Order: sequence, then C-alpha cells, then structure tokens
Amino acid sequence: MAYSRRLILIGFGMSLLVWCFQLSNAAASNVNVMSYGAKPDGKTESTKAFLKAWGVVCGSAAAATMYIPNGRFLLKAVEFRGPCKNRVTVQIDGTLVAPANNYWGLGNSGYWILFVKINRLAVYGGTIDAKGAAFWACKTSGKTCPVGARSLTFNWVNNGIVSGLTSINSQATHLVINSCNNVVVRNVRVIAPDQSPNTDGIHVQGSTGVTITGATLKTGDDCISIGPGTKNLFMNNIKCGPGHGVSIGSLGKDMREAGVENVTLTNAVLSGSDNGVRIKSWARPSNSFVTNVLFQNIIMSNVKNPIMIDQNYCPNNKGCPTHSSGVKISKVTYRNIKGTSATPEAITFDCSSTKPCTGIRLQDIKLTYNNKAATSSCNNIQGTEAGLLIPDSCL
Repeated sequence: MAYSRRLILIGFGMSLLVWCFQLSNAAASNVNVMSYGAKPDGKTESTKAFLKAWGVVCGSAAAATMYIPNGRFLLKAVEFRGPCKNRVTVQIDGTLVAPANNYWGLGNSGYWILFVKINRLAVYGGTIDAKGAAFWACKTSGKTCPVGARSLTFNWVNNGIVSGLTSINSQATHLVINSCNNVVVRNVRVIAPDQSPNTDGIHVQGSTGVTITGATLKTGDDCISIGPGTKNLFMNNIKCGPGHGVSIGSLGKDMREAGVENVTLTNAVLSGSDNGVRIKSWARPSNSFVTNVLFQNIIMSNVKNPIMIDQNYCPNNKGCPTHSSGVKISKVTYRNIKGTSATPEAITFDCSSTKPCTGIRLQDIKLTYNNKAATSSCNNIQGTEAGLLIPDSCL
C-alpha cells in the first residue's frame, strides 16, 4: 500500500514538472519587450529590457518570439548573441530609434543592432531609424569622426530571414550579411539621402546561399555591395536609386582574399544611380577572383556608367604600387539590359593588364544617351556577343 502511494506521488510529481515545463515554454513563446521594462516613448533607453527579453527567447527550449509592439523604442548599440536553443523570431511592429544626440557612442561601436551565432533566426517587419545625420555631417566636415555604425548586422547566422523591414538613415551600411549561410532578405526598404556618405543598402560578404528579393533601395552609396567570399548570391526584383548601383567589390585590396562566384541579378530597375552594374577591384596584386556572374533583365533609367568593370580602382593614387589588379574576372554575362545612360559612355570595360577579363558575354543590350546610341570602351578583355547591341560592342 505504501509502495502504491509512493508511485502515485512520484507520478503526480512528474506530471507537475511536465506541466510546469510546458507552462514555462508557453510563456516564453511570445515575449513582449514591454514586460521587461521597455518604454514605447522614444525617449526612455530600453536596451537592457530588450536584452532581458532576448535571454528568455534565446534560452527557450521551444521556438519563441521576441515581440516589439507599436511605439518608438530607444536603443543603444546592442548585441543579441546565440547560440539559441530553438528557432527565434523577432517581430517588430514598432520603430527602433538610435540616440540622436550621441553619434560618437554608437559610431565607435561599429554596429547598432547585431545578431551573432544564431541558427534559424527570423526578423520581421518594423522600422529601424539610426538617425545618422549628425554622423554624416561629421564625415563631410573633414573632422575626426568615429568609424560609424552599421544598422543591422547578421554575423555567423545560418538559415536566417529578414522580411518587411524598413531601415532609415543608417550611419554606415544599413544591412550587413557577414559569414552567414542560407539567408533570405525579402521586401526590405532602405532610405537615406543620396549625399549621405557610405550608407550602402545591403552588404554581403563571406556568405553562401544568400537571396535578396523585392528590395527597394535609396542610398548614398551602393544599393547592394558584394564583398570577398560571397558564393551563390541570387538577387531578384530589385529597385535601386538614388545610389551607386549594384557592385561586386571593391575586391583585391589584400593579397590573399577569397573570391566571388555564382552571382545573379535579375529583374532590376536602376533609376538615377551613379553606376549600374559594376565590378570593381584595386590596382594591386591579389589572388582574388570573380566568376560565373549573370546580370539580366535590367532597366536603366538615366544611370551613369550603366555597365562597368573597373580594375584600376586606386583612391587618391595611394596603395597601388603596380597599378595592375591581380583579380581574375571571368564568365560574366550581361543579357537584356535596356534604357538610358546619363553619360555618353554606357559600357566601360577597364580590365587588368596582367589578368585580362575572359569569357565576358554581351547579349541584347540597348542603352542610349540623349536619344542617340551611347558608346563603349574596352581594355584587356576577351568575350563574345549576340543579339541586338547598342552601343556597338568593343569586345
């Protein structure tokens, strides 16, 4: 009899533990940052409250969501670090704002909102406003300034999503995907004045399997920049302008540097940008490379330098002792690119004298300048052509 009672008590205790565990996970499944002290007034600093909420979400054995409701939440530089126990979602219905009166503090950190070493991370919706104007003013004045903060950064994130986010007035790059695998960026908007320095829209480097789709990018620098070590990047339905276009590079600044391969940009519209589709490398020795690139189905509207390869990049003629790039560019196709150039020369291929571009293909290109055919120029390049070509090919 006593043994039977003991079994009943043990069974009841186990059931109670399971119930408590399930209740704990249910509580953790949707964590509102306001429950940990965050204030939606745009004035009360809420960084600690966000980190407390993150600790609960990241530590949950069940999939969990950190919820940011409507309102304006003031955040200093903040690092959301993994690894987490399960899938994590960050749902932003409100606006995250950076301190407006202390650009030095944020700028010295190099980042504003940083996610590190997380598997299965999704960031949905909302607006982030870095209030970068004071930092830009410092940069353009020639004074000593901090390095500048990237607004949203994924470092070592695998199987990630950024969807429906709007980023406004970043100090530096708006969204960085670094050393990641299988990340989808969809339906994001990036907004900064066309004269804001170094405010790239999206920067990808050291990452494999990144997809960017449905992006509207209005910036003071590259709409999308693609750095060393990028593989299998797919970009679709992109709107760019103002900005500096879609750029691979700058590459080849270092002697030993990972290359870029398997990059596609399709169904894009570039309007009033300083460049269209560009590949850029330093004029110095390097073992880097670019290969298997496709630019197709692109409309250019009043774009400077619509199609460009520049392998003689050397700002202020410093640090380029040989004035010849070691970056090998091969197997690049430009297909069905049409519209208007803001410069007489619409196609510029200025390749390395020591490692000429090879396997370059032009197909169905129609770019005009002032209602007339634009021009093209070629240096150190080998390739093929097909279909209608305006301007005439110089390959």
